[in-house]
Amino acid sequence: MANKRRASAIVAFALSSALVLAACGSDPEATPAPTNTGGGEQEPVTLTWWHNGVAGDSGENDMGDYWAQVAADFTAANPHVTIQIEQIQNEDLQRTRIPTALQSGDAPDLFQQWGGGEMAAQADAGYLMDLTDVLAADIERLGGSVGPWQADGKTYGLPYQFAVEGIWYRKSLFEQAGITSEPTTMDELNAAVQKLKDAGITPIAVGASDKWPSAHWWYNFALQNCPRDVIQNLGDFDFSDPCLVGAGELLDEFIATDPFQPQFTSTVAQTGATSSAGLVATGEAAMELMGQWNYFVYQGFTDGSDEQIAALLSDLGWFPVPGISGGQGDPTAALGGGDGFSCHVNAPAVCADFLAYITSDDVQAGFAENVGGLPVAPGAASAVSDPINQKIAAAAANAGYVQLWLDTDLGPNVGGALNDGIATIFGRTGTPQGVVNAMIAAAATQ
Repeated sequence: MANKRRASAIVAFALSSALVLAACGSDPEATPAPTNTGGGEQEPVTLTWWHNGVAGDSGENDMGDYWAQVAADFTAANPHVTIQIEQIQNEDLQRTRIPTALQSGDAPDLFQQWGGGEMAAQADAGYLMDLTDVLAADIERLGGSVGPWQADGKTYGLPYQFAVEGIWYRKSLFEQAGITSEPTTMDELNAAVQKLKDAGITPIAVGASDKWPSAHWWYNFALQNCPRDVIQNLGDFDFSDPCLVGAGELLDEFIATDPFQPQFTSTVAQTGATSSAGLVATGEAAMELMGQWNYFVYQGFTDGSDEQIAALLSDLGWFPVPGISGGQGDPTAALGGGDGFSCHVNAPAVCADFLAYITSDDVQAGFAENVGGLPVAPGAASAVSDPINQKIAAAAANAGYVQLWLDTDLGPNVGGALNDGIATIFGRTGTPQGVVNAMIAAAATQ
């Protein structure tokens, strides 16, 4: 089957070595290039911008504040431009607001974009601006990290961060349970889970109600259990290798050890103190499998003071997903993904100018220094100074390959069926074979 819907699945993760050996000192201030190139006054133009810079109970975090400053700097240099920002919680934005807005024809000019098959489907439907030529210099500057935002040789968005996922944990709870080192194998993770339970501590939080957070456990078992070529061929809708059923069997065995919080199937990922992120942020659970963005999400459960944020961050640790024994996969492979933005096909031309500014070296450096993000611009690498982010960057740099999130890569139809099938395993109503059958059935409708 043709891969019109498919963007790059295996990411050419071209972080420079400087990202691992990061140091402070980059200037977060950037001077936006004026968009007026034709002489005389420009006609007033308004850009609408939707992003997910919200988190936790407060609904705000440093990322939302930083984007507001970026917009203010750009409009100060381009006074004919007005930028109207709407901050939307991630689940609502990705699963409801953006799809509905695109289909209704009343879409924002600039909006959050995760790339992969979901983006390619939007491009195929004619919703996205082709940025290939207009942002050619920026695409070349950002390098291989742009891959998931490309389809059929065209670029439909730019990333501002990209990272691999791993397991976040509370150091104090590990210490309380007598865990002296970070697990590197599933056997060691299982042992840590048991120690935490013996100490009366919930080992792992998961927001299974939102489906994708629990699905990431299956993704990682598949990555470890399957040869690289099988994972790469998933985008061609080839689900024939028995290692995929094996991934579900490994997940089934893991769930049977009772590692998660009570009522995990009704727990959401990021909203409220009883969400999986909230449980870790408040010290009610020890671990959570999640992407780099939880660096921001956890902070949303503090009172926002520097003291509380510093205390939380000092107690957070991170380690790569442990490997399994006997798998056919590359034990150094990692799952990853990023955040970026796309312009709507009918957005004003200045949308591309603003996107270039967002991903410029100086703004990317500010993103790292002021927010704690992991930028994709090589010129911003030296701004990454946070120890956890340096560790995440090192894990990405040392990975045999980085596979884009499977649901994002497979697109909304097949990826959604995959997540739904995995949810039945977590709900103890489905089977490992049922997950594969769900993907096959969804692919048949493409």
